Amino acid sequence: MTAHDAKTTTDYGEIRRWAEERGGKPATVRGTGDGEEAGVLRIAFTDNEDLEAIDWDEFFDKFEEAHLAFLHQDKTADGKPSRFFKFVEREE
Repeated sequence: MTAHDAKTTTDYGEIRRWAEERGGKPATVRGTGDGEEAGVLRIAFTDNEDLEAIDWDEFFDKFEEAHLAFLHQDKTADGKPSRFFKFVEREE
């Protein structure tokens, strides 16, 4: 495996560390939640009017509820920090 290969995790600490090291914050897509629940999860790296900030606890509650895993890349092919990620269905 090379440094720019993607890997999958469900470890909260690893996910939070990865996001925060890149300036990312937990968010949901505005209009996809019902007020009680977080909607579609995202990690926001910039201000975006389509995203609504949530706290990490709410983020991870929704992450568990949806049985997700976090697919991410640590570095790009040229060795720079990567912001590539996506949420995938967890393999049980």
